[in-house]
Amino acid sequence: MSDRVDLRAVGLFGFVALLFVGTGILQSWNVALTILNMGLISAIMALGVNMQWGYAGLFNVGIMGFVALGGLGAVLVSMPPDAEAIAAGGGRVLGGLLLGAVTIVAAIFAWRRGGRHAGWLMVAVLIAGFFLYRAMLDPGVEAIEAVSPANRGSIGGLGLPVLLSWPVGGLLAAGAAWIIGKTALGLRSDYLAIATLGIAEIIIAMMKNEDWLARGVKNVIGVPRPVPYEVDLQRTQSFQDLAARFGADTVTASAIAVKLAYAGLFTVVLLILIWLTQAALASPWGRMMRAIRDNEVAAEAMGKDVTRRHLQIFILGSAVLGLAGAMMVTFDGQLTPTSYQPLRYTFLIWVMVIVGGSGNNWGAVLGGFLIWWLWVEVEPLGALLMQGITAGMAEGSWLKSHLLDAAAHMRLLTMGVILLLVLRFSPRGLLPEK
Repeated sequence: MSDRVDLRAVGLFGFVALLFVGTGILQSWNVALTILNMGLISAIMALGVNMQWGYAGLFNVGIMGFVALGGLGAVLVSMPPDAEAIAAGGGRVLGGLLLGAVTIVAAIFAWRRGGRHAGWLMVAVLIAGFFLYRAMLDPGVEAIEAVSPANRGSIGGLGLPVLLSWPVGGLLAAGAAWIIGKTALGLRSDYLAIATLGIAEIIIAMMKNEDWLARGVKNVIGVPRPVPYEVDLQRTQSFQDLAARFGADTVTASAIAVKLAYAGLFTVVLLILIWLTQAALASPWGRMMRAIRDNEVAAEAMGKDVTRRHLQIFILGSAVLGLAGAMMVTFDGQLTPTSYQPLRYTFLIWVMVIVGGSGNNWGAVLGGFLIWWLWVEVEPLGALLMQGITAGMAEGSWLKSHLLDAAAHMRLLTMGVILLLVLRFSPRGLLPEK
């Protein structure tokens, strides 16, 4: 049985590899490598969700919020600081944030030590702290956003190497997961879904509206890279000679070289995560998590702290999502808050996990590559299909116009059909959990 499963995995990964090779041959290697890099990032996202759902049965529908926090971490760490903006209002913003934190701590203390009037005392502390917080924060925000708002208007970042921003993005997502988990874990699973969805929308709304933090909907462009820029390679004589040796122009060769460098970095991260997650799954901790997933009552009767373990795996999975979010912003070179749509970062990642096989790390990786390739390539392939179907129809025909217009919706149709087929014929995914 193990040999058959292993052969099946090799065959499926080989099939996906052929899809990418075919894309490079029939379209261009530049396109194929772009899809591959986003496939690597998607596979890491699927790993994070698989840890939460496949290991512990936690239903997280706020994926885009954790991914967005990872992207924010990349900006706050790697972008150069704006000294003028920080001087104008940085101190007041920092003071306001500290005052907000003190207010929350004081409210918790009042709730625990307030005696009979604990509720009223906590409300009074929160109201007073809120007005003090806004009184200090708002003037600082206005001062920062007034500094050349067209192309600056934010505090910038720390100016540190961009690779350091990847684990920081994971830490930001892990911190948000701790707050959500302390609030919602231990209740029914639907409360966790509602909490993650709500917090994700709050995070996105904050990133869109708080210009002082990361320029809001004006976007942050020019995020530093961990790899060389194409134009720098094109000016290098040794690279020009290398491109000439392969018979390629320097522009195309530089684009491919940069994407290969990204692919190397992303592959290293993915392999490290696969090694860690596989080792964890095979350990006593992994067996305990699956026992909790399969029967919480029995696990609790054996003395396991179910809520604590759920919080632990929820934080770990969210940290992986934040790491992937930071990598994606680094690859794109910009932070665009409006691009964090639920369809792309929630539904699509869940399809990857379900199709690949929840509970199986290699299945999640397979689903990440396969579904992302389909997501990108189905639309042009659908347009070609519709053009072939309507080739013999009369020009101006309502049916021909309708079919050609429907090609734009091939992505959603394909995802739905694939999900239905997998659930019908292989409900445990293409690579089921052993």
